[in-house]
Amino acid sequence: MENNLNAKKLLKILVGAAWLDGVIKPEERAYLRSIATYYNLTDNSELKPFLSELKPVQPAECYKWLKDYVGENPSQEDYQGLLEALSGLIYSDGDIPVQEAKLLNQIQLLAPSNQAHHSTFEKVLKVIQKLYRQAISEHV
Repeated sequence: MENNLNAKKLLKILVGAAWLDGVIKPEERAYLRSIATYYNLTDNSELKPFLSELKPVQPAECYKWLKDYVGENPSQEDYQGLLEALSGLIYSDGDIPVQEAKLLNQIQLLAPSNQAHHSTFEKVLKVIQKLYRQAISEHV
């Protein structure tokens, strides 16, 4: 039951992250559907309005869900799952808008204090930052 609750919370965060730039791109939509299918949540009445894009998510709501998900002392497992799922969403369309980069910075602030995990997170974050800088330089 708790795994299903965590999966619903995670999927809501992913939907919120996809809405951060104001539009859900086709690649993000496909990623969200694959996650919903993986967790058997495609027909969940609470999530259906979000997955069908009938209910846009405001950034403040996404950040609230994020904070609720990780809590004051996130477990290594929850944090890692969140980071992997968000990275998958962000990389899905090959574009990292400023809003998504800010979300990644927020996640960094919520990271558990496990030093080994921090170094892994730092590596992932540096790769994301590099892709973001490349995307910005291509559009200038």
